[in-house]
Amino acid sequence: MSSDSTRRKFLGTAAGAAAFTIVPRHVVARSGEVPPSDKITLAYIGTGTQGLRELMPMLASSEIQVVSVCDPCKNPSGYRDWSRDSLLRDIRRGLNKPDWRAGGEGIIPGGRDIGQNVVDTFYGSAGCSAYADYRELLDKEKDLNAVKIMTPDHLHGVIAMSAMKRGKHVIVHKPIANRLLEAERVIDTARSTRVSTHFMPWDSNGSMEQVLGWIRDGSIGTLREIHNWTNRPVWPQYPTIPTDQPPVPEGFDWDLWLGPEHERPYHPHYTHMLFRGWYDFGGGSMADMGHYSLWTVFRALDLAGPTSIEPTASHDQILTDGIASGVKNDFSFPSASVVRFQYPARGQRGAVDLIWYEGGLRPPTPPELEEDHKEFPAEAMMFVGDKGKILSGFRVENPRLIPERRMKGYPAAATATRPPREPGQLSAGLRQWAAACKGGEHSPGSFLHASGISEAVNLYAVALRTRRRLYYDAANRKITNVPEANKYLSREYRKGWSPDSV
Repeated sequence: MSSDSTRRKFLGTAAGAAAFTIVPRHVVARSGEVPPSDKITLAYIGTGTQGLRELMPMLASSEIQVVSVCDPCKNPSGYRDWSRDSLLRDIRRGLNKPDWRAGGEGIIPGGRDIGQNVVDTFYGSAGCSAYADYRELLDKEKDLNAVKIMTPDHLHGVIAMSAMKRGKHVIVHKPIANRLLEAERVIDTARSTRVSTHFMPWDSNGSMEQVLGWIRDGSIGTLREIHNWTNRPVWPQYPTIPTDQPPVPEGFDWDLWLGPEHERPYHPHYTHMLFRGWYDFGGGSMADMGHYSLWTVFRALDLAGPTSIEPTASHDQILTDGIASGVKNDFSFPSASVVRFQYPARGQRGAVDLIWYEGGLRPPTPPELEEDHKEFPAEAMMFVGDKGKILSGFRVENPRLIPERRMKGYPAAATATRPPREPGQLSAGLRQWAAACKGGEHSPGSFLHASGISEAVNLYAVALRTRRRLYYDAANRKITNVPEANKYLSREYRKGWSPDSV
């Protein structure tokens, strides 16, 4: 048997659909390294600030070869980040080049030219291709095995489906899609194509083992409520649609950035770090942070199909021509809100309410914390039973019974976050994804396990958008009491961008 056919047998997918091909040997494997011909060839779609930050460990991985980058933005113009130079320092460390820079002094790195430069600099060759349009990339890169999607939320679903239909394995950041029906279609596509998928929030989820133990042994009685709160949003929540029309930056393809969403004039308030606050482009704070904290909870408690979703949103005041009025719109998320989901009994679990808080809001301080003379932290999670409560960190780390006297006789619970990865090593979830690319079982971070959390974060957005309590028929994926709200479960796709045409 030829060496190539042996390799194809070894690297066959679970479906046998996404066959691996030989990578050009522009990087010679050193002793002990995986030869380039045995690596997963990956295209990196989305080279903004977070995309570049998460590109570095992919480059360092011995199992992956990044062969292409894609972004509608060519140049490092107008990018925003958590600080001026933190990403620059991360890239310099990853490249081991203390003098590397994105351009002029003080420029935050971003864009496909920078992404291509980072890849070629890391590998020491000029072998990385670059595209503005992911569709062109998928058509031309014939030897591609996988894609990683790091775009704004509204592009996740269409890109993932397009790649999977071509037999490519997929990694995507949260959310899977920012419309409920589109997210379900992405999951259905993953199931039918049987490619290996990885939903990145899994790497940051905590463990529910200790919490489940206390629930099962009756330490808090029957579970009634789950409360989870975050200090997000940390980006502007614009109360009005911009009316000025600044020029589109040079090298930025605005039409490609819009993708499936309806046409409108370019404005920097929509792009880069700010997209998450708009219903059309983002998923709000729950899509941003709730995937990290709650996916493990949804899996452990088998939460799916809420019967109702009830929002309470802030009412910011604005002045228009000297007249004060409260903000209520259907285009941007509120600056603070509480959304309550009611889940019916399932299996051995009774009915339970899930309450999500954002923008600094949180539950009232319970008597158990008052007994300990303590207050809630800015971000946390609490499980409420009819006989007691469990308080944990935001991602279920360090759970404890409250008040403190209830922990007597119990060993301190270990932190529940996943272990840090070694330099040059993928996260545990991505290692499982890579093994599935080579014929192994689907990982716990597969799209196939994300239906419940995807359903919740998209219904949260619809409830806030309508400012109404919604009654939901999960079997038919339909809101029954506010018929006009059903239009927000999907989107009207621009020509050439529908799931059937991508």
